[in-house]
Amino acid sequence: MILDSFLILLPLIFLALGGYVLSEFYSLSEDTLIRIVTDFFMPALIFYSLYTSDINLSNTLKLLGAVSIVLAILFIASFVYCRLFKLDFKSFAPPILFMNSGFLGIPLMKLWGGFAAMNYIVIYDQIQTFYIFTIGIVIVTGGFTLVGVREMIKSPLLWAIVAGFLFKHLEIPVSKNLIETLGYCGAGAPALATFALGCSLRKRRVVADIHLLSGLIFRFVFGFLAGWAATALLNITGMERIVILVASSLPSAVFSVVLPLRYGIDARFAGSLILISSILSIFIIPLVFYLSSL
Repeated sequence: MILDSFLILLPLIFLALGGYVLSEFYSLSEDTLIRIVTDFFMPALIFYSLYTSDINLSNTLKLLGAVSIVLAILFIASFVYCRLFKLDFKSFAPPILFMNSGFLGIPLMKLWGGFAAMNYIVIYDQIQTFYIFTIGIVIVTGGFTLVGVREMIKSPLLWAIVAGFLFKHLEIPVSKNLIETLGYCGAGAPALATFALGCSLRKRRVVADIHLLSGLIFRFVFGFLAGWAATALLNITGMERIVILVASSLPSAVFSVVLPLRYGIDARFAGSLILISSILSIFIIPLVFYLSSL
């Protein structure tokens, strides 16, 4: 199982390495790539996946509960840790709370379980994205601000999430040609997202200390345990359980460094955790798949 899981990762490793290497030879803008993915390709994929998904409202609410439980556990754990060691919660918490369920998780689950598994993690990721642009902004700014609210309103991702859920569960008809067009556009999102992740990793520099090790334990071990607690409490089984456990154990999200930078918060810890956790995920993800199947 571990070897099979590692083989699933090979296309992602190849794409990420492509982005990492090519960013050395060409002037590739990380910000431009991320904006292209998040403002065009991902919204198309999100609406298409949500609208065509066979996941019912009950399962969607279960995923909402699972993501909420995972983030609540990680929020409390990181808050207590910051109080004990007198760390800045604004810079420490984002890469602990938010995992790379989009740029890495979506292509990973598509390779592992096809569109069925991908649809689950798309919903997981979009619930998390909603929290990133709400709770995440509250964390790094110390409360809701006019700038933060404006950023939320401007985000195509959030509008795609809202529209996808509404059109799906209210059964609002959409023309077949439009859905196929969105599906075609969205199909490029996983590959481009992984390539953009590789480009972004090249620009990260490691600031190594004991708190970085703690951060890795929080992200991988506490993330897995939080996912396990959520699935146990909500009685989630089967493919959905594996998706939640793996998603909760993924490396830190790229947005966890974007948010602090956008609001003038020190992002060195977040950048270091993104880089190291992404590299270690090559070995951690196969192990998580194995543990999730037990």
